Amino acid sequence: MSVLEVKNLGISFGGLRAVDDFHLEIKKGQLYGLIGPNGAGKTTVFNMLTGVYKPTDGKILLDGEDITGKSTIEINKDGIARTFQNIRLFSDLTVLDNVKAGLHNQKEYIYSTVTGILRLPRYYQAERAMDERAMELLKVFDLDGEAAYQASNLPYGKQRKLEIARALATNPKLLLLDEPAAGMNPNETQELMDTIRFVRDEFHMTILLIEHDMKLVAGICEKLTVLNFGQVLACGDTSEVLKDPKVITAYLGE
Repeated sequence: MSVLEVKNLGISFGGLRAVDDFHLEIKKGQLYGLIGPNGAGKTTVFNMLTGVYKPTDGKILLDGEDITGKSTIEINKDGIARTFQNIRLFSDLTVLDNVKAGLHNQKEYIYSTVTGILRLPRYYQAERAMDERAMELLKVFDLDGEAAYQASNLPYGKQRKLEIARALATNPKLLLLDEPAAGMNPNETQELMDTIRFVRDEFHMTILLIEHDMKLVAGICEKLTVLNFGQVLACGDTSEVLKDPKVITAYLGE
């Protein structure tokens, strides 16, 4: 069963065609990679999938439902969460509160403004439930011991893990990771690979990632789509795609 199906997706900015006739199909539980040279349109695709940009053409189907053109909030509620190339944590909040921020889109944790101001029983019930769920997620990433730390005080690798934990708190069907290994040393990258595999297996998660680190891509991605100048250059099994002469020429520069 396809979690995500993208058909003939395109977007223009003025006279510039940034992405054209993009297509993608990701099955439930797959770990899928989207690669390409700088400026190929990868983050633009992510921005269309998450509602930051509204496509000029095409359709985006999530679990068979057309989510094309919906707002970022609506798409997140429908089941797509993302991380960013440049970490976007709430740096002044605690590690725990960062994860709790991801829980606020779910009905079981919602309470009214009046309930919060007056500290009615529903407020304490929801806050306690959020604390428990957030701590469960932090424990998965071995961050529970730093729950009270300010997020900005975490080491870089742990900030990446916290961002993934916060994304998972929204209870997504599909997790988008935008260059998760950016700025990491080889040890941190290896740990990240283990973390991504763990998230897929433990949470039965479907994952789409953009990445330039070919070792990471070859090590964890089962399928790949390669973008070049906004168009699909190749797609298929990772090992086959990385051997494609067109991909080697366009992306690896050989």
